[in-house]
Formats: sequence, C-alpha cells, structure tokens
Amino acid sequence: MSHEEIFAYVRSHESGRVKVAVADIDGVLRGKYISSEKFLASANGDLGFCDVVFGWDMTDAAYDNSSYTGWHSGYPDAKVKLSLDSFRKIPWENGTPFFLGEFIDASGAALSICPRQLLRKIIGDLSNAGFEAKCAQEFEWFNFAETPQTFAEKEGRHLTPLTPGMFGYSILRSSVRNDFFSALFDQMKQFDIHLEGLHTETGPGVYEAAITYSDVLLAADNAILFKTSVKEIAYKHGVLATFMAKVSENLPGCSGHVHQSLWKENTNIFHDASGKHQMSELMNQYIAGQLYCLPHILPMVAPTINSYKRLVEGAWAPTTVTWGVDNRTVALRAITGGSKSCRLETRVVGSDTNPYLALSACLAAGLYGIKNKLKLQDATSGNGYRDESNGRFPKSLEEANQNMKKSSVAKELFGETFVTHFTQTRDWEVRQFAKVVTDWETKRYFEII
Repeated sequence: MSHEEIFAYVRSHESGRVKVAVADIDGVLRGKYISSEKFLASANGDLGFCDVVFGWDMTDAAYDNSSYTGWHSGYPDAKVKLSLDSFRKIPWENGTPFFLGEFIDASGAALSICPRQLLRKIIGDLSNAGFEAKCAQEFEWFNFAETPQTFAEKEGRHLTPLTPGMFGYSILRSSVRNDFFSALFDQMKQFDIHLEGLHTETGPGVYEAAITYSDVLLAADNAILFKTSVKEIAYKHGVLATFMAKVSENLPGCSGHVHQSLWKENTNIFHDASGKHQMSELMNQYIAGQLYCLPHILPMVAPTINSYKRLVEGAWAPTTVTWGVDNRTVALRAITGGSKSCRLETRVVGSDTNPYLALSACLAAGLYGIKNKLKLQDATSGNGYRDESNGRFPKSLEEANQNMKKSSVAKELFGETFVTHFTQTRDWEVRQFAKVVTDWETKRYFEII
C-alpha cells in the first residue's frame, strides 16, 4: 500500500486508534495505542517514548549499571520514528492498524543501541560491500494449557502441557486443539507473516514454525512479530506459549535457527555448481567468518542465563565451533542443494533471541569473513559434539559476556557504544541470577546439610 492508502485506512478504521511498538534490547515489544489523530500528526515526524525502554530489564527492573539512561538522567523521552513500511492489520483485533518504530537521537540520526537500527547498519554494510541478503528465522516453542493467572498461582511449576508425550511431526497431535493450531497458520498469514510450515516437535505441547524467507529487515520484523503474535493468539485460545530456550532439563531446548544467503543481481552467490559441496568461495569465507566471530559475540544469539542450558550435548543444539554439510550436530549447517535454496543455517541461535540482534550477529560475522578472506576449515563429518578442533562455545552467559566485553572484534562489528550498553545489560542479567536461591539448591541442601 502507498502511504496515502495507509493514511486513508487509519482515518477510516472504526476503532479510531493505532497500535505502535518498539523492540527493547531483549527483543520484548514495548508499545501502546495512540489515537488516529495522534498517529497522523506524527507519522512523518517522530513520537516521544520514555527511554526507560533501554533502562530496564524484561521484568521492568531498572538497571543500576547503564550509562545510557537511569536515575542519573531522569529517564527523559527518546524519539521514535514510525516505519510506515511496517504497516499491518491485526486480524485478532478487528484489523486495527499496527506499526513498528525505531529510535533516533536528538539530531534525527539512528540511535546506536536500538536493535532495529543496528540491523539497518548491518544491512548498509552489506550493501556497501555489494551484497543483499535473504533471511528467515524458524522457531520452536512450548505451549501449555494455562493462563497468566494460573501460571502465577502455580508459581510456574507443574504446568499442564497442551498435549502430553513426545510427538514430533505428529499428524495425530496436531489434531488436538486444532482450533489453536489452525488459527496460528491462518491469522499469521492475515498479519502478513507467511509460514512455510507448522508442525509439532519433540516434546509435550511443542510446535515449530518456519517463516518464509525475505529481505533482511522484513525477516527480522516477521520474526519478532511472530513471537508476540503466537502469545496473543494463544491467550485467546486459553493457551500460554513460551519461547524460553530450555523449559526442562529433561526435554530438548527450543531453537531459533537463522537461515541466510547472499545475493547479487537476483543470483544466489552462495551457490557454485562446480565448487566443493556446490559452495562458492564467498560462502566458504562467510562460514569461516561466523566460526571466527561467534565466540566473540555469543550473547547476541544466546542472550539469557537459560540459553546456555540449551547448549548441551545430545539435545539437538550445538556445543562446538563447527560446521558441516547437512549436519544437525554442528553449529553451522550448510544446505547446498540448489541454486535458489543454497544457504547457511546458524543453529546455535535459540528461540529466546532478539531477532534484530540475532540476524545482525549472523550477517556481520559472515561479512567479516568475506572482508578478511578467511579460510574455511574442513567440514565436520559425523558427530559434531566430538569435534573440538576449533574449540567449544562458552558454557555460561557470564563467560560469554566477558568475552564479548573484551572483544575488539565485537566493537569492530557493532560499534563500542552498542557493545558497552549490551554487555552492561548482560552483566545485570548475570547478577540477578547469582543472588537467587533456586529450587535445585533447596532440594539438594535444605535437609541434609
């Protein structure tokens, strides 16, 4: 739709309101409703939005270590520019108009700690190098026959899964609560999020969805809106959905794999029919860049304490810095079959990621390999958990964040301002966990000691 057609739709919508949202550092959408008049008055300018969005964590607890904002700054308004190109109609809210926004500074330039603006920077870096990228993120997540109220009453324990048992790719289990299953597919399409597939995964009440690939910014928008949309649709069906990376130590974790390829003049330049594994030298360099950079920037694709409970051996998530051809035990899986579909799947990414940061990390790391013409080590054949030739990933957020904080590579890729702010937020996350007495400690020590 043209901008004039969008404005006409907003004016004519019976609700008289517009829903707007921005992504915080954790990938949580923060937003509000504004009147149609307010939207139309600010659509070509900017909106005021309290900068506490970057001054607190996902539970609204204020950071005490943030240099960007805090009690010391008084939490003033920041400027948000709405993206008219992000316009969608929310089908489960009677077609209410919806827009994403991104933060700008006082001069109107991109705010460097804004996740959507960071991805725009990486897209610009790709363009300057002569490339465009196509991406998609796929997600696994757990669904429970619960509500926010019952979750609170049970204190998050002994939750009832939507369906019992381990039923990956089950036609049978997808018929249970098919109202919810079908609503996900149908209403996502109405919300302009097109799914290639939706199926049950291994685990009680687990679904997996693959989003159709697109240009980078749209892919990230689709991914972040998919996660929130799943939860909103779930609410309406008496279901509670979670994208935690690891819900239980006894069950597989939930991935957020990123698929990516580079293109030039409508040609997939990852593919080379005459190359080894049908991979171009440029794809080799791209993979080598991710192998080199990911240990420096791991918190961008494994951002929480819980992320590292997923990255354990034998649970369908990688632990070693490895790559392979169509190998699901490695960190980077090259899928090289055809000239259109040739791509890289970055498997270390969890479902708990901020899509803007996950895609930024993958693309920037791959571009680093191309710019520096890095040589790709031999592919891992067989069990990637046993191949430690290129090292293992850090085993905790604390270790990974210390690596990123000290890394000159991270600062080169994303700028010192972003790296400082982001690692401060991960330091906060580590500190919050360190002071909590967990159920494990109580069960282990309470009586016997």
